[in-house]
Amino acid sequence: MSTEVVTVPLDATVADAVDRLLDNGVGSVIVVDPEGNPAGMVTESDVLQVARETGQPLGDIDVAAVGHGAVVTTTPSKSVATVARLMADEGVKKIPVLDGIDLVGMVTLSDIVWHLSTLRQELADAEALREEWGP
Repeated sequence: MSTEVVTVPLDATVADAVDRLLDNGVGSVIVVDPEGNPAGMVTESDVLQVARETGQPLGDIDVAAVGHGAVVTTTPSKSVATVARLMADEGVKKIPVLDGIDLVGMVTLSDIVWHLSTLRQELADAEALREEWGP
């Protein structure tokens, strides 16, 4: 999980979202309401699609009209396997992590891939312990 989550306010423009994407080297930004609660997500693909479909300057397009409204989220206590299954089931590549109502991180498909060898080792260690202790 990355703990540095990049956000834009609900009243931002797509140009503002692009600035945040590029300035932070990320593939998505979380759109937050005035209280700081996630209200949506804008990805690089969303920006490309709205640019192609509208032909308007990105500064003229409200971010609220572009982002995914219903955001799939998880909690810090969920296992990586559970989050990976959720991503597969929901067809998403990025999932914000909420601790109660606080946005505390983001899990991406890249995060899971980068940690795959560690996960495999943990699984092998758990299986070895199970064999050692018996049924």
